[in-house]
Amino acid sequence: MAERKPFLLRLAPEVYDVLQKWAADDLRSLNGQIEFLLRRALDEAGRPVRGTSGAEPTPRPGPQPGASTPRKRSGRAP
Repeated sequence: MAERKPFLLRLAPEVYDVLQKWAADDLRSLNGQIEFLLRRALDEAGRPVRGTSGAEPTPRPGPQPGASTPRKRSGRAP
């Protein structure tokens, strides 16, 4: 298993509660959810994590961030 670097993270209780619910909705542990979000933020900031020996979190089913959704037709004839 990949080595992890433990550290203490202090969160406001309301932030913790929202993250915990989101993690449960995505079938992840809270730690896995935080790491997933940090990796995504790093990628979006142009600072992707390279050369990691551990497995990256698996994207969950459902709409992915930044994915386009089909537009609803207005019902008018073209």
